[in-house]
Amino acid sequence: MEIKVAMIALGCSKNVINSEQMLWRINNEGMKTVTDLDTADVTIVNTCGFIESAKQEAIDQILELTSFPGKIIVTGCLAERYQSEILSELPEINGLVGCGSFDDIVKVIHDVMDGKEVTKFDSINAPVSETERILTSPAYTAYIKVAEGCDNCCSYCVIPSLRGAFRSRTMENILNEARILVAQGVTELILVAQDTTRYGLDLYGKRKLSDLLKEICAIEGLEWVRLHYLYPEEIDDELVNTVKIEQKIVKYLDIPIQHCNSDILRRMNRRSDKETITALFDKLKAEISGIVLRTSVIVGFPGETEEQFSELCEFLKEQKIQRAGVFTYSAEEGTPAAEMPDQIDDEVKKNRAAKVMEIQSEIMEAYNQAHVGKILEVLAEGYDRYADLYYGRSYADSPEVDGKIFFTSQNPVTVGKLLRVKITDVFENDLHGKARG
Repeated sequence: MEIKVAMIALGCSKNVINSEQMLWRINNEGMKTVTDLDTADVTIVNTCGFIESAKQEAIDQILELTSFPGKIIVTGCLAERYQSEILSELPEINGLVGCGSFDDIVKVIHDVMDGKEVTKFDSINAPVSETERILTSPAYTAYIKVAEGCDNCCSYCVIPSLRGAFRSRTMENILNEARILVAQGVTELILVAQDTTRYGLDLYGKRKLSDLLKEICAIEGLEWVRLHYLYPEEIDDELVNTVKIEQKIVKYLDIPIQHCNSDILRRMNRRSDKETITALFDKLKAEISGIVLRTSVIVGFPGETEEQFSELCEFLKEQKIQRAGVFTYSAEEGTPAAEMPDQIDDEVKKNRAAKVMEIQSEIMEAYNQAHVGKILEVLAEGYDRYADLYYGRSYADSPEVDGKIFFTSQNPVTVGKLLRVKITDVFENDLHGKARG
């Protein structure tokens, strides 16, 4: 009997890659992947378990699946984090697979179809899987994971206990995957890891991200290379220079700082302080023309005073960071921060998050207005028939997290190709324009 399998991927881009690897194994086994849950014999939910909202999303998704006829397998971070509780609390689940066992998904499916209740939890510190992938992203864009796990042990974060210690992939394996993806039509590669800047330190004894980037940029047919999740204290002069001189590296850096107050950063177990972060941002702006910075900040960390929050707001106003995500602190069990005194009231956290979003909205409005009249290189992504406009992204826009550029064109537009667009207007935080030529 042909087994029909549906896949639901939740969480971050790194988790999506694990889902794509499982899909490759499922297809390689001769099973059929489907999107209609009513027809699926098995549905896999690859979960995130990082913060409370992600846990609730995963649980809601699992509960929703109980109304469909197929069996349910839960994989990923939620499974890893709550492996001793989840089956007793959600008896509808037929299989539970941890973060060290994605490669065993085919056997788990067969066992579940045979009527067994399966749990599979191998070492989260095993070498990074080199399983092939079936891309679920648009054909022109792909994430590529350069490492797994994390050694930073931030006081609010559970990732090291779910994903293990930091383990780099070999440069040869990464480059081989990159070449395969580009040969398949990918024009934008997005490098990710929990701490991308640390790449190679465990494997080669020194940071090798710059060397890796130079090799990736040499791949013919690749247009853009984008960097996510760079820790500020690991960004050295060599990396700054590589980003500056390599034409294929988009001048967009994702650098999560989480806060700017030095005392809060110390209690978060971050290795930066305000002076270090400020000096880095000033250096990047001075040396890399047109640099766009993305960051994430946490408000409401235990003990955050009004003065410390105001300091963060003033820092954001001064730095004018073009892209910023704000998270309200989530007290995650098993983390040092959850046991700290002076936990902040939820309503206060929500109000602080809203204030940061208001600041960022003003910064983004000014940034967008400054582009009216300019010509930008845009990666075409599709056509919106309701708006009667094409749309795409510039180097300043990472997929799924940033905005889009909508434009008209007198000529046919090829999805996945770069074209020049003159910006004519800003509408609801999105740039609008006309394709040139």
